[in-house]
Amino acid sequence: MRLTTKGRYAVTAMLDLALHYDQGPITLADISRRQGISLSYLEQLFAKLRKRGLVDSARGPGGGYRLSRPGEEIPVVDVITAVDEKVDATRCAGEANCQGNERCLTHDLWSDLSDQIYQFLGSISLGQLVERRGVREVAERQDRELGGTPLVAEDKPTAG
Repeated sequence: MRLTTKGRYAVTAMLDLALHYDQGPITLADISRRQGISLSYLEQLFAKLRKRGLVDSARGPGGGYRLSRPGEEIPVVDVITAVDEKVDATRCAGEANCQGNERCLTHDLWSDLSDQIYQFLGSISLGQLVERRGVREVAERQDRELGGTPLVAEDKPTAG
């Protein structure tokens, strides 16, 4: 199974929103700068994510996007399927017509793998990803590099 750029970028952008959840609406331009994803591509993805009820938008100054609910309540698989990605390792898109319009020898194997991947991605929420140390370290580096608001207050030496 190969997850396309669309699915990867959607998960990355949604994780960026989850990481910055407490900062209010986040602009797509901010996500674009931090994640290196084209702004026009993000606009297309967020139209689908909004339609599926995963994000809310706010217009005007201070506007942008927010997760529609806490990251703990958004499984990664919902993000992937919202942008029309398929979690499918078969050659036939699950139709069982892989070999001359008939089921191929390994169809059930790849179908079972697809089910396992779907279950795995369904068992991980954006909130769980936010809690991973490596994810937070990358996000903090991105914020520092772009001069954004840090996720956590950095320890400052005290005078004395």
